[in-house]
Amino acid sequence: MNIQILLLKKIHQTLLPIINKSLLSTIQVQQSTQKKFGNYQINGIIKLSKKINIPIETLLKKIINVINLNNIAKKITIEKPGFINISLCPKWISIQLNNIFITSNLGVIPTTTAKTIVIDYSSPNIAKEMHVGHLRSTVIGDSIARILSFLGHNVIRVNHLGDWGTQFGMLIAYIATHIQKELLLNHQITTLSKLESFYRKAKKIYDNDPKFAELSRHYVVKLQQGNKQCSQIWKQLVDISILNNQDTYKRLNITLKKHHIMGESFYHHMVPDIITDLKNKKLAVKSNGATVVFLKNSHQRHNSSDFGVIIQKKDGAYLYSTTDIACIKYRCETLKADRIIYYTDSRQKQHLSQIWEIAKAANYIKKTTILEHHVCGMLLGKDGKPFKSRSGYTVKLKTLLDEALEHAHKLISQKKYNLKYKKQINKIAHTISIGAIKYSELSKNRTTDYIFNWDNMLNFNGKTAPYIQYAYTRIFSIFKKFKNSKYYHHKFTKNNIQLETSEEISLAICLLQFEETIVNTANQGSPHILCSYLYKVSVLFSSFYENCPILQINDIYKKYSRLKLAFITARILKTGLNLLGIKTIRYM
Repeated sequence: MNIQILLLKKIHQTLLPIINKSLLSTIQVQQSTQKKFGNYQINGIIKLSKKINIPIETLLKKIINVINLNNIAKKITIEKPGFINISLCPKWISIQLNNIFITSNLGVIPTTTAKTIVIDYSSPNIAKEMHVGHLRSTVIGDSIARILSFLGHNVIRVNHLGDWGTQFGMLIAYIATHIQKELLLNHQITTLSKLESFYRKAKKIYDNDPKFAELSRHYVVKLQQGNKQCSQIWKQLVDISILNNQDTYKRLNITLKKHHIMGESFYHHMVPDIITDLKNKKLAVKSNGATVVFLKNSHQRHNSSDFGVIIQKKDGAYLYSTTDIACIKYRCETLKADRIIYYTDSRQKQHLSQIWEIAKAANYIKKTTILEHHVCGMLLGKDGKPFKSRSGYTVKLKTLLDEALEHAHKLISQKKYNLKYKKQINKIAHTISIGAIKYSELSKNRTTDYIFNWDNMLNFNGKTAPYIQYAYTRIFSIFKKFKNSKYYHHKFTKNNIQLETSEEISLAICLLQFEETIVNTANQGSPHILCSYLYKVSVLFSSFYENCPILQINDIYKKYSRLKLAFITARILKTGLNLLGIKTIRYM
């Protein structure tokens, strides 16, 4: 049930006899921001009146007199200077909720125009532990992947690992000159922290020793040319890193699996042919020994290499840009992507725009394919600077998750829950901690930076995951008591929902807005829209719970009606949180 689309279709049917079809896009239907404006508001009428040269008062009255919202709207009013407010009919709301109650997908209608959508997210580097900087793109990308799949699209998750390039030349050179290669090849080095210490030492030498830097570049070329020994070392580095990453994904309830990995190395075999093709199409030329693509849309002279994109260095090595051109070609031609979404920070904007321009010039991208770069803001400390540890290093993601778990345990001990088993406490603490971190990330507009705060994140009384999770457990406890009462039987599923109080009506309308919420979330690629909705549902349920007795009321039909309303609320909270990658629990 998408009320916005339903009302928009009705208003279009009303206007079609009096205006040109091309002008219909001027009209919008939005949820009202205040109760005094009803439940929905029709906007854009002022702009339309100017386009068709009809006075706004005349046009408003004409729409009011002709629009057919019988049985849908309880009241339709005009709001100056040029809006139409719609208040929904409680009986109609009740019918729609009863329809939702009997469907397995909460009344959400799968899209009739399913698209193949590639979502590129997380993308950590090999031989480095994941840090807090990877968290946001990981949880946002995963949530959008879940939502688009739920809506019926063919979603292809991609983990574009940084598993190729200069850092491997440095690591292989360091292993070759400073430690025994056999230790790595015989699996005696198994921890990612050990590999990261190798990387830091290698980077320090690389920055200060020209001979080591030259040796590193030499190993890059050998690796890219398929040298057996380099490939063996590289594979061990990759395998250790992937194992560690997958443990983190599992802990975070992220749907990225090993088969979703399509790192830079995945496209390596395509690179030589792409360079040849770009040369044949006169897009790539030799410049100072390197192969360069000059961008027509950039402000540079064609004989200058300063503004060109290098796709192959003079020593024969390939760059990230070359791999990324191959990557987008593969996604468009092999995966047949209709839409490609990248979740990265703003620093990738120029790089991606250059790659897209080259790929479009080479005809690797269909004109109908939509390319989107969804920028993610940064996680900041209380000082407003990038979130770091006390020692000044970037905080490891594992460290953050461990600390969250510790905070959750403390919270549980303070609340003095009646939990008998340690295993149960650990499960609840884990669910609360992961939910709190993910909701904190997802509830902010993805483009903005935000300050990390433990107290706000784990608050049971604020806009947090624990607050919403608690609303769900509250409903579960109602049904547990209901099943143990003499009134328990299945007749409550057959009785219609009765909406009488303002609390019942407000909650019911909000529940009906589930589909339009997830559609808007998917279209904008911003999970904070769904987060705000679930919080609103929880707040409205709390008001309903406090003001509308459920099990205590004697009227059996009202009891069943309110139980159905609570049941739908629980399903929407559970489904909505699951789309965010957050689990629910039955006891808190």
